[in-house]
Amino acid sequence: MRFHTRKWVKPEDLNPNHTLFGGQLLAWIDEEAALYTIIQLENSKVVTKYMSEINFMASATQGDIIEIGIEVLKFGKSSLTLKCEVRNKMTRETIITVDNIIMVNLGENGKPSPHGKTQIEFVKDRLEDK
Repeated sequence: MRFHTRKWVKPEDLNPNHTLFGGQLLAWIDEEAALYTIIQLENSKVVTKYMSEINFMASATQGDIIEIGIEVLKFGKSSLTLKCEVRNKMTRETIITVDNIIMVNLGENGKPSPHGKTQIEFVKDRLEDK
């Protein structure tokens, strides 16, 4: 799994228990999944279709640095299925896992559209081809 993004847990990210609010963490995961999909599919029009069971395994507190990891499980005709893990950067303790996130590629009409991709591509490789 590649860990792409780091977040610093700030006071505004906390719940009444003074730990990272789960809703904030899920928003970060959703954003990371969307950004990853946009880059992979080379299309800014993507939406989250599905998130599987979410497993909170540990908490994070103010000042912690967390990192969000994404892994591609499957390329569908118009979708990309991802797996996510968020961990504490310093301790490597897993905070949350999401086994399946399905992102859907949209066409100009806002409907699901085939993306034609079958494997992970790295931006650096695309740039070398040009």
